[in-house]
Amino acid sequence: MVEAAPKVVVVVPTYNERENLPVLAGLLADLDLPNLHLLVVDDNSPDGTGEVADKLAAESEDRIRVLHRTEKDGLGRAYVAGMTLALEQGADVVVQMDADLSHPAAVLPLMVETLLADDTAVVLGSRYVPGGSTAEEWPWHRKALSAWANLYVNTILGLGVRDATAGYKAWKAQTLRAIDLPSVESNGYSFQVELNHRVVQRGLTIKEVPIRFEERIEGASKMSLGVQVESALAPWKLLREGRGKR
Repeated sequence: MVEAAPKVVVVVPTYNERENLPVLAGLLADLDLPNLHLLVVDDNSPDGTGEVADKLAAESEDRIRVLHRTEKDGLGRAYVAGMTLALEQGADVVVQMDADLSHPAAVLPLMVETLLADDTAVVLGSRYVPGGSTAEEWPWHRKALSAWANLYVNTILGLGVRDATAGYKAWKAQTLRAIDLPSVESNGYSFQVELNHRVVQRGLTIKEVPIRFEERIEGASKMSLGVQVESALAPWKLLREGRGKR
């Protein structure tokens, strides 16, 4: 009897990504992952991304599903909703991936293989391990800010990973249950840091594989000043909460 391939669900939050989403769906469909599914979490995009997602789903033979949310209340809330639904629908592996094509789809099979090879809890697609890189189009100040943010987070929380703010991740379903995903409070990009912090607190294993992080081609970045402020304060909040639980 042939063992069924693990169900891998890629959760992709979207807001005004109508140009990028069909390209991403095509890249995922071309991968050598036999039980791969895409779950689009659209926050009522005014550019019609939700309608594009519905069309892709209708043509996908049940490989693409869409979760429509009525408001845009942050990346973290969108991910919690999508990842929770993926678990409810029987995912063995849940992947976080941006819709803007900055995360290379071609690396996903390696991430899943690394995740399932042993007791690894989560695999990060990392810009800062040997072999990883960022796009040449990134201006020097963005590269410097990203490197500083990782140093800042690791200095405060001691996560022990090179790319602490990475948003490209492959999770075992049992890991997300173990870290109590529904109770995660962070929003924006600090959501990534809080998830890593919970993994480390529970003594679970994080591995990193190198990726080349690309600059988006279509659409606009969602990195607002409010998101940056929340991201700066989040490590101190997590550290304080961790001490309070001891």
